[in-house]
Amino acid sequence: MLPTNLNKSAIIAVLLTCIAIASWEYYLRKQEIPISYDNLSPLWAHKRAKVYTPSDKATVFIGASRIKFDLDTDEWRSITGTEAIQLAWEGSNPIPVLLDLAADQKFKGNLVVDVTEELFFTPAIGQNVESPNNAIKYYKEETPAQKVGSVINNFFESQFVFLDKESLSLSALLDQVHIKNRANVVSPPTFPIEFFRVKFSRQTYMTPKMIADTLIQQKVQGIWTYYAKMAEKEPPLTDSMINAAMQTVKTAVDKMKARGCKIYFVRTPSSGPMLMGENMGFPREKFWNKLVEFTGCPAIHFMDYPEINHFVCPEWSHLSPADAIVFTRAFAKILREEKGFSYAVYKED
Repeated sequence: MLPTNLNKSAIIAVLLTCIAIASWEYYLRKQEIPISYDNLSPLWAHKRAKVYTPSDKATVFIGASRIKFDLDTDEWRSITGTEAIQLAWEGSNPIPVLLDLAADQKFKGNLVVDVTEELFFTPAIGQNVESPNNAIKYYKEETPAQKVGSVINNFFESQFVFLDKESLSLSALLDQVHIKNRANVVSPPTFPIEFFRVKFSRQTYMTPKMIADTLIQQKVQGIWTYYAKMAEKEPPLTDSMINAAMQTVKTAVDKMKARGCKIYFVRTPSSGPMLMGENMGFPREKFWNKLVEFTGCPAIHFMDYPEINHFVCPEWSHLSPADAIVFTRAFAKILREEKGFSYAVYKED
């Protein structure tokens, strides 16, 4: 039986679609863009479900983007024989995730909290906590069908570059079209795709192009400068706001300590103008030192250790993949030798 005109049209449409998708995928791979997983609520929820793994087999990490770039999850597993459960969110205050874990009586593991002062001490409202709050809600309400859908989606994401929603969907590509600023209308900057890719572990890493191309690095530096200028327009943090944040953290930490959790704070590296601005805007004695003293938790500030205080971040705020491996090795060693952190297995080179 010969196909009808309608069937012929459908076959042609399918073929053209397949050719278009294959061509797009081929182009992206020729551009040396690595595969990336969507860093959205479903992937976060998948990792959140793992926090009940015994403490001798896993450690939970929360914070903002620095711990996602700076902790190499494969290296951590190689050194410690344990899994790094990555629950940090880029550009977000980690306190909602901290409170979620504190309220979960079943969580009794090890927790490492990364502190980026300008995010950690700001009020946990608005866009500052939108991503973690949405992810927590998704985790609590996720249906079996959504879990199955995530497994299927993750499989295809592991095979095709073009499935990256955050950078390569139509809406994401349209966001990258810069519209000239007008009176009272400012087009926010967008990060170049070379800046970061996301592994299934939720580790974020810079691409080789980002490391090699100073123009791409300068574009990201320009974005940090843009946000710094925007932050200057915000009212300064008051002592009452800072104290409120610390009290919230202490209450959550004390809850977890009472049921056997071990909590550690870390200040991961920054450099250049970023570090200078942070030292001026968030003096250590008023923020980091006070937080450590107030909570009574073991803590590691990168400036205190020669092994990790020498890094130069390509765009001032995050480590390169090579430096992330070095940092992870040193960090695991400091935790073990100076902070009482124990591993089921510990392997040094």
